[in-house]
Amino acid sequence: MLTGLEGPSPAYQVALDMLKRGVIAGPILVAIGAAIWGGPGAGAVAYALGLVLVNFWLSAAIIAATSRISLALLMGGVMFGFLLRLGLIFLAVWLVRDVGWVDMLALGIAIIVTHLGLLAWELKYVSASLAYPGLKPSKPAKSAKEAATL
Repeated sequence: MLTGLEGPSPAYQVALDMLKRGVIAGPILVAIGAAIWGGPGAGAVAYALGLVLVNFWLSAAIIAATSRISLALLMGGVMFGFLLRLGLIFLAVWLVRDVGWVDMLALGIAIIVTHLGLLAWELKYVSASLAYPGLKPSKPAKSAKEAATL
């Protein structure tokens, strides 16, 4: 429990990939928000997208930083980091509750849809094997038998 983990963090690698996908999907999501709710909808979707991307990045940063120190700190960081990140999202929503450029219904829907949508999209690219933790390799690795015959 007091041993840290060496090497790059797969969680950070996955989070950076999700940030990339969020930036790709961002203009489309903002356009959908504008089409449904007008200007306040576009503002709300852009704000929600920023919140979600910061949330994913902060989650990965906590995991990457604490895993190098110890597994016990990693577990504590994940648990209390979740509570901290939830509190930050609450605070961010509470701060814009009365401004004119944010539609609250659009903001709530965008936060939920963006979180779930990016997670579902990223699921396609995550490797669940110990050989390739994090993202799947872009080209399949050759087996030992195939490499021996070359």
